[in-house]
Amino acid sequence: EQVKKMDGPVLVHVLTKKGKGYTPAEDNPTQFHGVGSFEPETGRAKKFKGGLPSYTSVFGNTLCKLAEKDEKIVAITAAMPEGTGTDIFRKQFPDRFVDVGICEQHAVTFAAGLATLGYKPAVAIYSTFLQRSYDQIVHDVCLQNLNVNFFLDRGGLVGADGATHHGVFDMSYLRHIPNLIFMAPKDEAELARMVRTAIDFDGPAAVRYPRGVGIGAIPEETPGTLEIGTGELLRDGFDGVVITVGSRVWPAVETVEEIDEEHGKAVAVFNARFVKPLPEKEILELASRFKKILIVEENAKAGGFSSAVVELLVDNNAIDGHEIKRLGIPDEFIEHGTQLELRNELGIDTEGMKKSMLEMLGLE
Repeated sequence: EQVKKMDGPVLVHVLTKKGKGYTPAEDNPTQFHGVGSFEPETGRAKKFKGGLPSYTSVFGNTLCKLAEKDEKIVAITAAMPEGTGTDIFRKQFPDRFVDVGICEQHAVTFAAGLATLGYKPAVAIYSTFLQRSYDQIVHDVCLQNLNVNFFLDRGGLVGADGATHHGVFDMSYLRHIPNLIFMAPKDEAELARMVRTAIDFDGPAAVRYPRGVGIGAIPEETPGTLEIGTGELLRDGFDGVVITVGSRVWPAVETVEEIDEEHGKAVAVFNARFVKPLPEKEILELASRFKKILIVEENAKAGGFSSAVVELLVDNNAIDGHEIKRLGIPDEFIEHGTQLELRNELGIDTEGMKKSMLEMLGLE
């Protein structure tokens, strides 16, 4: 009421306390920064049905396993240890963990400095927040070709947090930077292999993975490495091919299985695994076999994975006579909704992929 009576600019400084009046939140404010379903009596998060581990925990546990055998591995985060799974690393290796606070730019440059000393920094940051450190990624890491490893949690649509938190631009803003390799796993087991591949790679590497739990693919006790720039043909066919990466791979397999069962059409599915370098030889071979190509990604279509595939085909004069359709995030900010709802609205779930492929096959 007093401020209302004042003329000119007025600053009201209000000190707040997160969770005021709710003891579990007051005692553990970090846990209640972003709140999912929890038990009101205890404040403990509700367990996922089936007990499937999150991609975040798979990353954290895999990094710890590798760090047990390699003392040069260090973990860095920007005020998000619990959110990125580096709290697991902090507990086991407190002297090799650094939380730089809310400053992603410093996290990246600090990691670059450690890399010059022979360390293998694992920088774990939400995809959307890594955008803040773009200049440092280019000049301090990639230009120097340093072994800094970026682990991009919440890659793709995150759901309830909305447009500010969707990680749908990382493929577009990272794949064109020289020296950097970029991977996206189809499941938990492949994520573990990609963590190992990134750490072992002599140069900058990025791995993006989605929010939430996986499909139940148990990682190997000692994850192997992937050959750089190679994909895998998960299902062969005759009538068309779906080329995809990351979170859309298993939904694509489910889609083509339904098409085969309902329409008798055999559509192949190719998991690229690498956004950069693309598995060029394999994709060009697929283009020589299939005239109907559906490319699916959970990233902005502008400059993303599907753009990279089309560029490859154009550069190799392998596009004539093909019917190509791209599914991904359109040129707009995506609002709130569950991951399932948003993927359905954007046509990148099994229903959307099925509709697009049936149209290409002349069956809808």
